[in-house]
Amino acid sequence: MTERSRISGVGDATTLLARVAVGLVFVSHGWPKATDPAGTAQGFAALGIPFPQFSALLGAFIEVGAGLALIVGFALPLAGLLLAFMMANAYYFTHLGDPLVGGFEFPLVLGATALALGFAGGRYSLDRLMPWGRSHSRTSEPVPAA
Repeated sequence: MTERSRISGVGDATTLLARVAVGLVFVSHGWPKATDPAGTAQGFAALGIPFPQFSALLGAFIEVGAGLALIVGFALPLAGLLLAFMMANAYYFTHLGDPLVGGFEFPLVLGATALALGFAGGRYSLDRLMPWGRSHSRTSEPVPAA
């Protein structure tokens, strides 16, 4: 095993660990929304979130569904984008004007991390088993010398 492949393997393992950790946080925050959509809608309405019933269901679906997708590594770019979208909305509706520390650091870190993991999720993912995740060998044509 070369030094480069060992480092790559460690990077893929730590990326998997990060995906699992961040995904679990999203699922654990989305699960109460999914199990109590009426209560979530009531809370969303109090925050001034438009269409609170729909937003509660959408929030639960994104946090649980995209959180699970992040964990297993399925449709990673879409999962990362959806979770970052959720955190952007959390910032806008609940943290706008707050300071970084003690204010919006949690949605900032979660949104940025989910987005990064969505586009750099590592080799240990279901996406790698899908047609879009396999590397395609292209026949390279020689480049003429100038």
